[in-house]
Amino acid sequence: MEDMNQELNQDQQPQGKILELPILPLRNTVIFPSGISPLTVGRAMSLAAAEAALSTEEKLLGVIAQREDNDTEPTRDNLYATGTVVVINRMMRAPGNEEVLHLIVQGQERFRVLGFTEQEPMLKARVEILPEPLREKSLEVEALRRNITALVQKALNLLPNIPAEIRSIVTSNDDYVRLAYFLGSVLELEVEKEQALLEAGTEGELLGLMHTYLSHEVDVLEIRNKISNQAQEELGKAQRDYILREQMKQIQKELGESEPEQAEALMLRERVEKADLPEEIRKEAERELRRLERLPSAAPDYNVIRTYLEWILDLPWNKSTEDALDLNNARTVLDEDHYDLVDIKDRILEHLAVIKLNPTSKAPILCFVGPPGVGKTSLGQSIARAMGRKFERMSLGGVRDEAELRGHRRTYIGSMPGRIIQALRRAGVNNPVMMLDEVDKLGMDFRGDPASALLEILDPAQNFSFRDHYLDLPFDLSKVFFIATANSLAPIPPALRDRMEIIQLAGYSEEEKLHIARQYLVKRQIKEAGLREDQLQIPDETIQAVISRYTREAGVRQLERTIGKLGRKVALKVAQGNGEAFIIKPEELEDYLGHERFFQESARDILPTGVATGLAVTDMGGEVLFIEAMKLPGSKGLTLTGQLGEVMQESAKAAHSYLWGHSVDLGINCLDFEKNGIHVHVPAGAIPKDGPSAGVAIVSAFASLCSGRPVRSDTAMTGEITLSGLVFPVGGIKGKVLAARRAGIKRVVLPKRNEPDVKDIPEESLQGLEIVFVQTIDEALRQTLTPEVSGQIKDTDELGAPLPLKEPVRDSNEARASFGGQRQSE
Repeated sequence: MEDMNQELNQDQQPQGKILELPILPLRNTVIFPSGISPLTVGRAMSLAAAEAALSTEEKLLGVIAQREDNDTEPTRDNLYATGTVVVINRMMRAPGNEEVLHLIVQGQERFRVLGFTEQEPMLKARVEILPEPLREKSLEVEALRRNITALVQKALNLLPNIPAEIRSIVTSNDDYVRLAYFLGSVLELEVEKEQALLEAGTEGELLGLMHTYLSHEVDVLEIRNKISNQAQEELGKAQRDYILREQMKQIQKELGESEPEQAEALMLRERVEKADLPEEIRKEAERELRRLERLPSAAPDYNVIRTYLEWILDLPWNKSTEDALDLNNARTVLDEDHYDLVDIKDRILEHLAVIKLNPTSKAPILCFVGPPGVGKTSLGQSIARAMGRKFERMSLGGVRDEAELRGHRRTYIGSMPGRIIQALRRAGVNNPVMMLDEVDKLGMDFRGDPASALLEILDPAQNFSFRDHYLDLPFDLSKVFFIATANSLAPIPPALRDRMEIIQLAGYSEEEKLHIARQYLVKRQIKEAGLREDQLQIPDETIQAVISRYTREAGVRQLERTIGKLGRKVALKVAQGNGEAFIIKPEELEDYLGHERFFQESARDILPTGVATGLAVTDMGGEVLFIEAMKLPGSKGLTLTGQLGEVMQESAKAAHSYLWGHSVDLGINCLDFEKNGIHVHVPAGAIPKDGPSAGVAIVSAFASLCSGRPVRSDTAMTGEITLSGLVFPVGGIKGKVLAARRAGIKRVVLPKRNEPDVKDIPEESLQGLEIVFVQTIDEALRQTLTPEVSGQIKDTDELGAPLPLKEPVRDSNEARASFGGQRQSE
């Protein structure tokens, strides 16, 4: 019947005919010819257009899509030029609202707007009926038809819930123009795309557009179907696992066995009951255990709580090792592993004696400070062996995150305790010897300051209740024997430095290195090389040659590597059958080790005027350096080169000012300072230098330059100077004296207040050295400059008696009050 009405309407309205129709604007949709669609009409102009159409016999209405959907009062500028003539098949007013109409309309023909005749109270326009799209018989159109048919079949396969009636209409329709219009109305296309289908004038253009749109929709359907299948598979797996789990529960119930999570919780409960835990820790463990028993194993918190409980149960809350309190045996163990280091060995024995008399005493917190290779790290292992304790070492070099020490809170995924708690679990006891290596190389960034975290860890007044962020339970660290190591005290914050007992390890002298090599290094490297002691012998003179010509260090690490190289060379000869026993002599070292690698800075036989021998100390030990000064005629002031730091530059300025101000007393022509500048250079220029200890050497070089008297070539000096003429103490005395002895120096000038430091130097290292102590610059110049030739500086009066020292601006008591205490190492 509808087909007959359609044919009748087509007969009544021939193609190309001009009509005047009321226009109904449409939002979000386009109605195609032969399509049936419901419409809801509520806008005033739309109601007027629908009422006008219903008042006619044909009930014809023109519908046009709006360009913008949000326009509630569209004008002709907001409407497309092409629309569809529809006939109203049914009308019904909305219940309770007479201002809303529900229409059922059927599309008839397409039309093109020629012009609008009315705009109020409704839109009315003159329209021209457009013919149907031109049917074409071409290979391209045939290909499009077949492709559209294939795409339709694919879409139907992807949509199994489509009713059979629609499947039949789609598959049985051989009019591809009508099929394209039908697909355009059922696909979720944008208004612009639907309008393009409506405006297509030929079958080829229409099918080409439909092929593009349909291909896109099929792709979307395939992806949606794939996602749906994956979700269904995952859901099916979860349902399968649930069913199997429930079946397993029933089987275990019939067999009298407990569920897996219940068995795990039961095992943890047994461990909690047997564990030796403090009362506060036990309460927290039982509380977490009750939470675990109520959770299914698939819950996110299940594994978090289980891991937390395992950490609590693995920690040695009350488990300690018994200290070996045999002091004689402890000293024997320490002597077996390390040569000398008397102060450190005595400190350990003191602690063992205190424990023997007072078992409840707290463990000390030591900090070994010294150059690389002096045995700081290995000393910790020896201490643990001597005390019979477990040893744990952690390197703090480069640590920048505070959580590395204190742990992460349990709220974070993958969180775990800090390195302190981890080390205690590895040790299995709560009183190990724990070495914090390279504490001076801690970093700091936005994640926190690890050095600040150490303030609590290394404070005996606080660490008895250390709380790791992960555990959030108090752990007693007061029984842990903490030993920190550092190459320098300068990078360590003062608050952290204050919590540790600082023990300085100076560099070894050549005699000490010889003892260490003979007693420890040679034997160890022979064993490492796979040799017997009778196959390789290294005499003392050969070891001394290796120390002086092939190594330059404060410790013995490089010396051990060099001895190891000798062992490998001999092992190669033994393996090749070139001999069975070897004695390496000093003259043979070049064959084994190559040419000499180091030439120690030695004393110069003759020093020109303006050159003085100074002493410095570095992380690698003591060094000899030369201060060179030269007059610059016509210049002014000081020129300083050699990468001198600010403190050293200030020492040079103080020396210059002192000599200028006391030129009359010293017999120096003050015009030298007015008419000449002075250039000071300190080799080697590539190495930065700083510190106040070069003051005596600089003032001696200046005095030599201005007086014409050379500095004694057999004398080296160190000490800080002041403008009042005092010589203040400096640090690193042992390393400086050893460096002077290595360089062949016979006399060393030191500040008077450094006299106690000389007592720490082994007597054999002082053999052949004359140590001279001075308090003022005048005394220092008398000891450092060569005897006068023309009487610039008088050391004696006319009768030959020594001249009295000039009184400094402040007496010794005043100086001691202002500058009390010995300086730290520079």
